[in-house]
Amino acid sequence: MSTAAAKAPTADGVAARARGLTKAYGAGETAVLALDSVDVDIERGRFTAVMGPSGSGKSTLMHCLAGLDTVSAGQVWLGGTEITGLKERELTRLRRDRIGFMFQSFNLIPTLNAAENITLPMDIAGKKPDGKWLDQVIDTLGLRDRLKHRPAQLSGGQQQRVACARALVSRPELIFADEPTGNLDSRAGLEVLGILREAVDRLGQTVVMVTHDPGAAAQSDLVLFLADGRIVDRMEEPTADAVLERMRLFSGGDPQTPGPDVGHGSAGPEED
Repeated sequence: MSTAAAKAPTADGVAARARGLTKAYGAGETAVLALDSVDVDIERGRFTAVMGPSGSGKSTLMHCLAGLDTVSAGQVWLGGTEITGLKERELTRLRRDRIGFMFQSFNLIPTLNAAENITLPMDIAGKKPDGKWLDQVIDTLGLRDRLKHRPAQLSGGQQQRVACARALVSRPELIFADEPTGNLDSRAGLEVLGILREAVDRLGQTVVMVTHDPGAAAQSDLVLFLADGRIVDRMEEPTADAVLERMRLFSGGDPQTPGPDVGHGSAGPEED
C-alpha cells in the first residue's frame, strides 16, 4: 500500500472521495477508458447530481464510488474508509451497512408487501430497524396507507417511494440514485425528486444522483458535469435552463437530453 493509500483523508464534511479514479474496460487496443483520473469530493448532507452525454462515465463513476465496480487505478474512500482493495465480503458488508441505493427499475421483490420490501436489507443483515426512524421515513414518504400493498398494487411513483424508504431505513452515510425518475411520468418523477430533496433537507441524508434530465438536476445543490470520463465543470444552485445550456456546450449544440419536464423522454438505462 502506498503512503497516500495508507493515510485516509479526513472524513469531516466529506461522505465519499476519489483521487485519480480510473476505470478501463478491456485491454490493449480494444480498451475503453470510462473514467480518466477523476478527483472528486462528495460533500456530506448535500444533494449532488452527476450529468453528462451518453457514455461520459456517469454510471461508472457512481458504481466505483459505491463499491459496485472495481477500479483500474486510483483510490476511493467512503468517509475515512478506503474501499479500493477491500475483499468482496468486506465490500458487501460496507454497502449493506453504509450505503443506500435507488435504481431506475425499483428492484422491489414482487411477493413482498411494501413494509417487507422496506426492511428487507436489514432483515437479511439480521438487524432490527430503529422504530422511530422507520416511522419518520414512512410518514415523510407518505406510505403509511400502502404498507400492506405488494408492488403490483402500487403506482410507479409509489414503488419508487418504497425503494427510497428502503434506501433510507438503515440511515446510510450515502444514498446513490441511478436515474431514479427514468421509468416515471412527469408528475411521479417530480414527487420522487421532492422526496430526495426532503431526505437531504429534513432527514440529513447525503444523496448522489446520476441523471440525464436537466429538470431533475435542478433539484440538487450541485451538478457535476462529466465528458469523456472526466469532470469538466460544476454548477452550484442549478436551474433547468442553466443546466440545459451547459449540456449544449459539452455536446456541440445538441445535448440530446429531454427538456426540463422530469420523466419525459427517459429511455432505458444508458450504457455508461
